[in-house]
Amino acid sequence: MKRMFFIMLAVAFSAVSFGQTLSGSWKLNQSKSKLNDQFSFSPKVLKITQNGNSLALAKTLEFQGQSMEASENYTLDGKECLNPGFMDATKKSTVTVSADKKTVKIISKISMDNGHIELEEVFTLMDDGLVFESKSKSSFGDMVETAVYDKL
Repeated sequence: MKRMFFIMLAVAFSAVSFGQTLSGSWKLNQSKSKLNDQFSFSPKVLKITQNGNSLALAKTLEFQGQSMEASENYTLDGKECLNPGFMDATKKSTVTVSADKKTVKIISKISMDNGHIELEEVFTLMDDGLVFESKSKSSFGDMVETAVYDKL
């Protein structure tokens, strides 16, 4: 019984320590980032909130001079998560967390009438900020970006 208690305590502590590292508000540092010239999916501001087994992302995006807010909610247990996707589609995702709790990887698929989009989003805590690497594959082509964020 004591052994099970200590295992549960260790799991709870690791979840809390993850929340204290990536959680917070982050602002895009364009000079350190490698973004696409014509169109970028990288948010201008990210707010990451981790509470136990749940992870919430609030993204402030800009497109053609318009600012938009997007919110996504995930679980950290490897189960499929559903969030709104493009044009009323559903974004189906699974999340993994690295052993050191500094990297979160979200693998997603969005099915649309004209095909599907595959996304890989990786958030990594670095000494000088947060790095967000995104890769997408679709009928529109492939896209890769690396965005660097500074803590607000």
